Amino acid sequence: MFGEIVDFIVGFVGTTGYFGIFFMMFLESSFVPFPSEVVMIPAGYLAYKGQMDMTLAIICGILGSLAGALFNYYLAIKFGREFLVRYGKYFFFSESSMQKMENYFKKHGEISTFVGRLIMGVRQYISLPAGLAKMNLLKFSIYTSLGAGIWVIILAILGYYIGDVFSAFSTEDIVHAFTSKEPTQEQSTIKTYTKKAGLYTLAFVLIVSIGYILWQKFKTKK
Repeated sequence: MFGEIVDFIVGFVGTTGYFGIFFMMFLESSFVPFPSEVVMIPAGYLAYKGQMDMTLAIICGILGSLAGALFNYYLAIKFGREFLVRYGKYFFFSESSMQKMENYFKKHGEISTFVGRLIMGVRQYISLPAGLAKMNLLKFSIYTSLGAGIWVIILAILGYYIGDVFSAFSTEDIVHAFTSKEPTQEQSTIKTYTKKAGLYTLAFVLIVSIGYILWQKFKTKK
């Protein structure tokens, strides 16, 4: 069922082009648990094929991510914590998840909107505690765009690289790498590439977090 939904969405992106990338990344960045891998990796692949402009695809991905994050940000301001907890269960979002993100936001402050965008399972919802805390909108937009931009660029470059390695592939082959229960050897390789990209991203997040903590301690001592 999930694979069929993803196939439909990818077909939608293929039909609507750059708007499709924007719209799908909007959904991924808001409250819909939709994998950005099946949007930006095929976009990078199509850029390798010459069917899309890499820069435009990345810009649309970032703008879509920012729009989705702003949607969650204003949703939190408009309706508050009680509403989010009550109805979050319909979008695979629990009160315990909300509490964890609130604690994370309180502990790490505004930088968490940047770091959170690079962590799977967190990137969709980190905007909610930022909205509840009424974080400065300009700072929120900048940190969100930077974090989302890094992940979007990584996936697009990965898609371009896959095009170079598996030139006979189609976008459907790439999508099935993430949705098929019995992927081919090549599709399994794509999943491996993506997992490695995720691990490298987590390492980057760790380095940034440690650097930020050390900088904060240095500021406190001064």
